[in-house]
Amino acid sequence: MLKELFIKHINENFSFLKNGKSIIAVSGGLDSMVLLHLTQAAKLQIAVASCNFNLRGAESDGDSEFVKEYSQQHSIQMFATSFDTLKFATEHKLSTQMAARELRYLWFEEIRQENNFNYILTAHHLDDNLETFLINLSRGSGIDGLIGIPAISNAIIRPILPFSREQILEYALLNNIVWREDSSNTDNHYLRNSIRQKITPELKNLTGNFLQSFQNSQTHLQQTQSMARDASVLVYKQVVEVEEKRIKIKLSELLRLENYQAYLYDWLHSFGFTAWQDIYNLVGAQSGKIITSPFYNLLKDREYLILYKSAESSNYLSFYIANDVTKVNNPINLEFSYEPYDSKLDSNCIFVDREKLHFPLELRGWREGDYIIPLGMTGKKKLSKFFKDEKIAQDQKEKTWLLLSNGEIVWVINHRLDDRFKVTSNTTQILRIKLT
Repeated sequence: MLKELFIKHINENFSFLKNGKSIIAVSGGLDSMVLLHLTQAAKLQIAVASCNFNLRGAESDGDSEFVKEYSQQHSIQMFATSFDTLKFATEHKLSTQMAARELRYLWFEEIRQENNFNYILTAHHLDDNLETFLINLSRGSGIDGLIGIPAISNAIIRPILPFSREQILEYALLNNIVWREDSSNTDNHYLRNSIRQKITPELKNLTGNFLQSFQNSQTHLQQTQSMARDASVLVYKQVVEVEEKRIKIKLSELLRLENYQAYLYDWLHSFGFTAWQDIYNLVGAQSGKIITSPFYNLLKDREYLILYKSAESSNYLSFYIANDVTKVNNPINLEFSYEPYDSKLDSNCIFVDREKLHFPLELRGWREGDYIIPLGMTGKKKLSKFFKDEKIAQDQKEKTWLLLSNGEIVWVINHRLDDRFKVTSNTTQILRIKLT
């Protein structure tokens, strides 16, 4: 029965698989072995990809050998690899399950591209979808988390997603399919296993067709999400200004929306933010307050929320310039030359008294506590106050570089020369430094 349903499902929804080449992700477990068997029955062009995550010792090695033997017996091309999953998880501060997921999908895509395959097929099914729904529900997920596992995600296709674990097991038993049991599937340390063993059986007992009802509900959720996304795109065009390197959300327009928090979440969640209440509070916060994600900043700047990429940690990195250098190309481009003083200066060029400099010069970002004596003044001014007085926006401050001599700021590059290093009537060597 499942074979006929699968072939019908392919013909109606994934007919493109019949004209392409697919890699089947095979662990040796029940689900992936049934998927492999079904794709053979449907006469799809396939190869097998198998990962050894080295998490279960000899059991993991046995799984890999089992898949290898099956592939050889059926003359199926096979790709195999082995990962130090625990090391990867530690280095990237991931859970073991997340590390394994990252490793396998990166590798699947790598071999897909290198060997000119079109698709990657995985054995996620209806029960997996229900478990994912319950996990996301327990975490307070929005609609994106409740619509479940997508049937298509770029090159990844999940062709048995509509079918239940019960159907898959029945098919395996009827067709004498051999598979390997993963002992970690019984470990209730993992949330998914607890849901699988304790919660979903109770839900299925509520009604005889619980999985079908769940599937119908997800279809309705997907339709609702599609409508919400269309509305979000229309509102985005009215509220958001997109510049070359930043996105500006106009607060006066945003606050006209009754559910502005939902729009903010939709627009910003893909940038890695997690502190959503802080983001919602940012709307009414003082100008200058910032919420950060691993790669982006969200700044409250007067009448806007401004999203921009985090600068590399320039304020903690230092680059040094020797006394015989005439050109610097990293992290910015500077030129050093000896030329007559020119009073018609612009902000990207300074003339300094060479004898007042102590080499090597240092190039770095600004830090709290930094100060300068702005050209033409006699008193110190904290750099934070200087930026404020010059009306330099927060995102521009983070991109500003300083040139220092013996720990003293010579130049707030592209902004102001420090008075201590200016050319005077006693200067004998004039050094021109230009930002190019």
